[in-house]
Amino acid sequence: MKLLIRLSIFFAALSISSLPSSYSCNPKDKNTLLQIKKHFNNPKLLSSWDPQTDCCTSWTGIECTNGRVTLFSMANDDSVVGQIPDQIGDLPELRTLEMSFINLTGNIPRTITKLKHLVLIFLSWNRLSGPIPDYISELKSVTFLDISFNKFTGPIPGWLTQMPKLQTFQANNNSLTGPIPNSFGSFVGNAPNLFLPYNKLSGKIPESLSKIDFQAVVLKGNGFTGDGSMFFGGNKRTVQLDLSRNLFEFDLSKVKFGKSMALLDLSHNRIFGTLPRELTELRLERFNISYNRLCGKIPRGGQLQTFKSYEFAENRCLCGSALKKAC
Repeated sequence: MKLLIRLSIFFAALSISSLPSSYSCNPKDKNTLLQIKKHFNNPKLLSSWDPQTDCCTSWTGIECTNGRVTLFSMANDDSVVGQIPDQIGDLPELRTLEMSFINLTGNIPRTITKLKHLVLIFLSWNRLSGPIPDYISELKSVTFLDISFNKFTGPIPGWLTQMPKLQTFQANNNSLTGPIPNSFGSFVGNAPNLFLPYNKLSGKIPESLSKIDFQAVVLKGNGFTGDGSMFFGGNKRTVQLDLSRNLFEFDLSKVKFGKSMALLDLSHNRIFGTLPRELTELRLERFNISYNRLCGKIPRGGQLQTFKSYEFAENRCLCGSALKKAC
């Protein structure tokens, strides 16, 4: 699902930024791009960036609208090494910034705050490090922020709640620490999709999150403890919830499920109780409650019958046809 979300947003941006234009590349933008090329020691990836040609029509990874650069894509070449250049902030009409699957180091420069029209940020699969800079909160038009597969440290930034258009925050596979901020109980816009798996996060989930209607929350592979039931609710529109491989401990039999739930993974926790019959009414595409402390008979009906025995395995006393174990 994460990949589908990302691809749909990225290709939508491509279609918008690549609209036909009779304008040639703005000289200031062109000069900025050439400085960026020099910053990275003229890599082969940017060999098409010839000063004698038009940057809007001939340069790899560049798209323009009315002669101004609106998309910058520099990706999939691990021979590119270095920090994000300060000059990236000198592309004032930039909407999409893609610098993924290369070897970026350091942190995100403050000059990024000059990009007031920036909507999409893809910086995954690099070696960026340090705390996530608080000045990113100044980018009020950003809808998608992906910093996954880096080496970021420090807490989850509470200022994410102050980004009014943010729809998705992906920070999986970093070294973030601490709890989910209390401020996540109130967003100035709609609650974004949160992808935070495989960090070093811990602590209890703030009760204030029970009021928030997330579409997707993935907390897999952290050290969260206590109650995780606040992510559920009969009136919520959550599609994906992955709390697996934590230390959550709550009674599943008391949980109410929203009708939109399709991807549910609660495996490898300390969840107890019985499986609610409501689960048979959901159109589940993925389901795993293995390695918990659940008991009782597995309800029959719906999509529950389509899942394998290992997705129910290693519980205290679950029984039923899925486990081929009589009750």
